[in-house]
Amino acid sequence: MPEQAKVRRTKQRPEAARTRIKKNDLVMVVTGRERGKTGKVMRVIADEGRVIVERLNVMKRHSKPRGPQSPGGIVEKEAAIPVSNVMFFCERCNAPVRIGVKAAADGTRIRICRRCGEQIGNE
Repeated sequence: MPEQAKVRRTKQRPEAARTRIKKNDLVMVVTGRERGKTGKVMRVIADEGRVIVERLNVMKRHSKPRGPQSPGGIVEKEAAIPVSNVMFFCERCNAPVRIGVKAAADGTRIRICRRCGEQIGNE
């Protein structure tokens, strides 16, 4: 019986997700364990299509002591949530909404709320 060549299969990463969610946006989790909660986006990981939301999806990590400056213990930190599980939260509509992009008069692109049409701040 001839030996078959081993095929190395690597985990393929998804393409960089094109998302309209940005840092400091207020988002609501629409599915998963944290459903219904809102928080501010601390970081967007576009390569993995994930976001880190302040005080949501908190995990406990056990850290080893690394000298007197960093004692060991159990550290709580936010884990990433798939960007498909969150929606932008419009404060005027008081609801999770989709985001649209419109060209302004001077040619710049601005984000707008699809429900009420209000411009979303570009901080």
